[in-house]
Amino acid sequence: MTATAFDTCAAAKALREAGFDERQAEGVATKTDIARLEDKMATKADKADLADLKADMLKVAIGIVFANAGLTFALLKLLPPAA
Repeated sequence: MTATAFDTCAAAKALREAGFDERQAEGVATKTDIARLEDKMATKADKADLADLKADMLKVAIGIVFANAGLTFALLKLLPPAA
């Protein structure tokens, strides 16, 4: 990957001239800042995906337990009574 130079001072000056206040104009993000933010966002998204997956797995497990119980009772009904 080739590094390219980015003049943050010139970017901040252009933002101030475009109407941004000093604090907003000086808050120009660097590639490192953006990469750090992307990492944080990916981590949060991964955690949310894992929580959703856990909830889905729990629903399936509960469904299997109830299906198993239903099948067991149905099979017991079909068996002839013990002598």
